[in-house]
Amino acid sequence: MKTTMTIITKMTLTFAFLIALTGWPTAFAQSPPAVIDIANSPIPIQILVQSPAETKTDLQVICLFRSSPVNTLHGSLTEMDEKLKGLLDRVRKPDLFRGELGETLLLTPPPAGSLGAKTLLIIGLGDSQTFSPQRMQLVGEILYDEASRLGVAHPFFAPTILDGGVSKFTTGEVAEQVIAGFLRAAATGKLLRDANASPGQPVTALTYLAGAKNTGDTREGIEKAIAPVPHK
Repeated sequence: MKTTMTIITKMTLTFAFLIALTGWPTAFAQSPPAVIDIANSPIPIQILVQSPAETKTDLQVICLFRSSPVNTLHGSLTEMDEKLKGLLDRVRKPDLFRGELGETLLLTPPPAGSLGAKTLLIIGLGDSQTFSPQRMQLVGEILYDEASRLGVAHPFFAPTILDGGVSKFTTGEVAEQVIAGFLRAAATGKLLRDANASPGQPVTALTYLAGAKNTGDTREGIEKAIAPVPHK
């Protein structure tokens, strides 16, 4: 009996240690995902502590680096690939989805029983070795424009830079550039709609996903991006 209890205790401690190592909450977490609202944003933005593999939304957006053997999947991207039964790995080929900067791939809907999201949009990031956060301005623009084109008023976005294997930039640096591009596209879209020159639907809210340990830095980056935006 004592031996059995010792084994169970060791297994419990090992499991708890593995959970602590991950930035994303696991499916075994009891509490609901944490939500942080960003104040004074011209478009309501919230940070959600949840993996993109677990979200329930009309549109989940993620990013992938160039399709190359050196750019392996980690963390939430591995989790998504497993739920998609290896579809991400199968499509990440130089002669299929190349993952070049700005290239997009739309799964609508994802295979039945795989993801909670009704639609998955993948945006290419290009070469991981030369990546800089400034690229994410284009990603933010594409995020807004594609959500508007698809008629999704409230998309969910995960940059998945860390899970793509690049860790030399802070999540705040990335978030600042994403939101700068997103808000610029929003302003452009409004101008075009007011001139009856665009049929796109306005995006009225954005949920930005982040790992639990990165929420503070992500929040600071988003706040930096919205600081210079005039409010009308």
